[in-house]
Amino acid sequence: MEKRETSREKTIIRTSIIGIIANVFLAAFKAVIGLMTNSIAIVLDAVNNISDAGSSLITIIGTKLAGREPDKKHPFGYGRIEYLSAMIISVIVLYAGITSLVESVKLIIHPKTPDYNTVSLIIVAVAVIVKILLGRYVKKTGVRVNSDSLINSGEDATLDSVISASTLVAAIIFMASSISLEAWLGAVISLVIIKAGIDMLRDTISQILGERNDPDLARNIKETVGSFPGVQGAYDLVLNNYGPDAWNGSIHIEVPDTFSADQLDQLIRSIQTTVYSKHQVILTAIGVYSVNTQDEDIIEAQKKVREIVFSHEYVRQMHGFFMNTEQKTMRFDIVISFDAKDRRAVFRDVVADVQKAYPDYTLQTAMDTDFAEE
Repeated sequence: MEKRETSREKTIIRTSIIGIIANVFLAAFKAVIGLMTNSIAIVLDAVNNISDAGSSLITIIGTKLAGREPDKKHPFGYGRIEYLSAMIISVIVLYAGITSLVESVKLIIHPKTPDYNTVSLIIVAVAVIVKILLGRYVKKTGVRVNSDSLINSGEDATLDSVISASTLVAAIIFMASSISLEAWLGAVISLVIIKAGIDMLRDTISQILGERNDPDLARNIKETVGSFPGVQGAYDLVLNNYGPDAWNGSIHIEVPDTFSADQLDQLIRSIQTTVYSKHQVILTAIGVYSVNTQDEDIIEAQKKVREIVFSHEYVRQMHGFFMNTEQKTMRFDIVISFDAKDRRAVFRDVVADVQKAYPDYTLQTAMDTDFAEE
């Protein structure tokens, strides 16, 4: 796992350094061309490249900080710093879009006549191609190593290539017809960048707040846990994310009521080891539901209760059923869908109907949540 993390960090840093070098060179070329041709659009494009280089630098710093070892103050590590890096990059993109919009509006109100030439257009065209290739490379790498900072930087680079391309188109139109459109095109592209920045920021904030479990990861973990002999069901999986690919979690399993403490201990240890090996998820806790297996009347009662429970709309799951005929107690948990207008009302109705069917029993019920519900 440590080698894997080191490789990921090196990949992110290497990709970011490539981005910094490319953007610095592009910024230098565009600044010279923009000043020579009196094109504010190209000058702004150069400034945008500098901001991209800054984004790559932030990605490097964030990745290095996120790789720090856990300590007393942060025992789960510093992985979430990467989300903060992605947020800063989102703000930079948003700021670049707003700045570009302001300058474009100024040019619409007070237009300036540019002075393009063939050499400058060729250089801008080359910059467009470089930016497209850089954006695709950075985003592809970000997806591969699960780095939101790289993904955001890649998307920003792709948007920049669109800006440069629009500048190029405006220049060609001006040279052919003397009609200057660069300010209007700049305004339109600025709005696109602003929207992209808002989307990036919203996604990053959502991750920091805590999103639902990854449905595929949750399903795969439950399948792995459920494949162990004696495990009759895996439920209540809760995953806590402490940075990209850094997951801790807990789960409940149903096992026969004949299992001894020694059997449970071996089973739980085996599950934890296998889940970490296959999914890189640390199960810090595995709760146990005991399942009636020796009394046919209780097994039939469970079937009846399940029919009552699932006769209600929005019930996704029932688990942890156990009945004690001597103490007259019955316990089970119910998962109610988020689609229900009032989840607690559905839960109360279900419990009331079961209680009506078994008036002599004390019900011990809980409303659970499926944290991977799609």
